[in-house]
Amino acid sequence: MNLRATYLESDGLELARLLRSGELAPTEAVECAAAIASDLNGDLNAIVYSDFERAAAAASEAVAAGGPFAGVPYLLKDLYAAADGLPMTNGSRLFAGNVPDHDSEMVRRYRQAGLLIAGRSASPEFGLTTSTESAIFGQTRNPWNLEHVAGGSSGGAAAAVAAGIVPSAHASDGGGSIRIPASCCGLFGLKPSRARVSLAPDAGEGWAGLSVQHCVSRTVRDSAALLDAVAGPVPGDPYAAPAPERPFLDEVGRESGRLRIALTVRAFNGAEVHLSCVAAAEEAARLCLELGHDVEEAAPDIDAAALGNATRLIVGANIRATVAERSEALGRKAREEELEPLTWAMAAVGEEHDSAAYVRATRTVHAVCRQVAAFFSGGYDVLLSPTMAAPPARLGVLSLSNRGDDYLPALLQTIGFTQLMNVAGNPAASVPLGWTDSGGGLPIGVQLAAPVGGEGLLLRLASQLERSRPWTSRKPPCSAWGES
Repeated sequence: MNLRATYLESDGLELARLLRSGELAPTEAVECAAAIASDLNGDLNAIVYSDFERAAAAASEAVAAGGPFAGVPYLLKDLYAAADGLPMTNGSRLFAGNVPDHDSEMVRRYRQAGLLIAGRSASPEFGLTTSTESAIFGQTRNPWNLEHVAGGSSGGAAAAVAAGIVPSAHASDGGGSIRIPASCCGLFGLKPSRARVSLAPDAGEGWAGLSVQHCVSRTVRDSAALLDAVAGPVPGDPYAAPAPERPFLDEVGRESGRLRIALTVRAFNGAEVHLSCVAAAEEAARLCLELGHDVEEAAPDIDAAALGNATRLIVGANIRATVAERSEALGRKAREEELEPLTWAMAAVGEEHDSAAYVRATRTVHAVCRQVAAFFSGGYDVLLSPTMAAPPARLGVLSLSNRGDDYLPALLQTIGFTQLMNVAGNPAASVPLGWTDSGGGLPIGVQLAAPVGGEGLLLRLASQLERSRPWTSRKPPCSAWGES
């Protein structure tokens, strides 16, 4: 057996099977991940903290204990995912030296599933932008083209998975931060319904319910099985997602029936949509028609200006609170030079508005939730669109240190289709079906969104698309498959 080839050909579930059967020794998967990271991370800057030695030391016990992912290496995002003894800076100089003394509930469940926590992937400061660039760690690069962004804020995770370092990795999503990196790097990325994955014990919700946790992966089934591993509330959570009908993994390959699919290629925030992104969504719509589904043009009608103002205030207030809490822990005020310019500006937004303005912002968000719910209640099963309104940008444009006029238009293009589903709490997935050039180029994702609680429906449709248009055979130039 060629160990490296076997590792690269296998998704997480297959690696766990090989480890359980004894076809791979307990430490071999994590050793492969460490070797590939050593080869590639200098180019990609996807991993900011390595913990492969501790992961290897835990491998034998994990494989013996069993679990769906026993012995499989996994990366946690460097953002609000506490793991005992593993540094977590949240992509910020303000949090330099921060080391959690406990596991979050999600991380505890990851370990229970047998995953070996092998380090942290890069994130921009507080997950505030859609490129993974930070003053503390530098730029994370796209394995398909090193001059372009890997997306954000889970860009380190996406770059590591796309390059073959790990088969899947933890990611989080407050405005598109799972789906955008998945789109940029040619991966599957599912944002679950609001509160599907508990944030205990450190939070009840993220960004007033906009932010959720899950992963990016190469295969649909890994995403489904990882969601099975961590989904479900704990006592004290403020609310919970609707209970699934069956295990999420059982949805993969299950017949979806004839779906009524709405298609839109108009960004909800009015951002200009690149022709290649339009083409990817329209081609996906044609594929859905070929598969027996009904497709028609339709979309919720949203007041983009009001929603933009509301989410900006909510995020700004949350950033302000994070900075204040860290200042308390340090025993001093945060200094402006410890935060990137656009982060400092967002914290100022939170300080400039009073509590009544925050309440009005949440009311605006709740009204949009009802509008989106009414759209799906009108008979649509799925809303199909581009994931992003533009292909992956060049590095630098979306940096939180970019004070130029090109930042905001680029940001609006990245979140023009994704952010609405964070606001509404609906599950949504990016499926890697498009490319800027049929002979190569950069990946372009297509977004599928469903009613709240509809992850099973999305997994059924996504696995149907995966069978019809397989994507794992396409490999980026800067990857472990030896094409660089």
